[in-house]
Amino acid sequence: MPKFVFMPPQDDLRRAFAIRLSDDLPEYDVLSPETDEDAIEAIRDADAAFGWIPPDALAVAKKLAWLHNPDAGPFFGYYYRELTEHPLAITNPRGIYFDHISHHILMFLLALARGLPWYMDAQRRRVWDKNARKSPYIDLAGATALINGVGGIGHETARLCNELGMTVIGIEPRPEYKLSYVEFHTPDEIDALLPLADFVITTVPHTPETEGMFDARRFALMKPSAYFINIGRGKVCKIDDLANAIESGTIAGAGLDVFEQEPLPSDHKLWSLPNVLMTPHIAVRDAGNINERRFEILIDNARRFLAGEELTNVVDKSKWY
Repeated sequence: MPKFVFMPPQDDLRRAFAIRLSDDLPEYDVLSPETDEDAIEAIRDADAAFGWIPPDALAVAKKLAWLHNPDAGPFFGYYYRELTEHPLAITNPRGIYFDHISHHILMFLLALARGLPWYMDAQRRRVWDKNARKSPYIDLAGATALINGVGGIGHETARLCNELGMTVIGIEPRPEYKLSYVEFHTPDEIDALLPLADFVITTVPHTPETEGMFDARRFALMKPSAYFINIGRGKVCKIDDLANAIESGTIAGAGLDVFEQEPLPSDHKLWSLPNVLMTPHIAVRDAGNINERRFEILIDNARRFLAGEELTNVVDKSKWY
């Protein structure tokens, strides 16, 4: 009987998943150790696991062949040398957030295009000001969106932008979606494409290649009327460089759900800059069907693993996604 371990820390979601996995696939011996010490003992002869495996636990895992990461973009440090060099396969739930996060992106895009932050500021000041907007109105039917990362989230964002009549440029190292309305390019071409965009939307995970990729140099390549939207991972953008670019008028503003440091320090000047919209990493918060989608990917791969079939959503460990 193959052994499946849900690694600590345990929470209501992991406990529920463990029960469902055991009920749906009784062929598995499912364990949910509560402590790190118990987890090390459980992982010694485990075939598969869910969560994160620290180096000391990986060192004793003699049979481990499959690890499921519960997050499409894991915390910094999830991947380390011993894990990336290990022969086990890692899967993740990428693709399950496509609609919820793309709707969040669209909220930012529409609000920034019409200058909503300026009018909200006037509302708070109780001022009836038809000229409150200090940035140009952007007609989306004639605008260009550059989407950095046309994967599970980016491809749906591209579809919505296309429906609004926008020209869509996609930056994607390994295209998985055939989209006739997206002009695809590779990451090494991004510098030449940034000056064309009215909206630069980044959805990519944090990897060695993407860390800090949006910095002062790249913001200087953008139009002064352009907006930056980050919905992927905070460490992709150097937040001080972004704040300086907005403050100096190098770019027009931003919509952010993720930040290089979270929570964003209360004294950071980004809080007080005009034409900036920020949400505290909540794009999929309270999305009722996300956990069910998480489980569907887990149970599908658990069945595939039992049958010796190819797993889905396999991660390239060297690239962290």
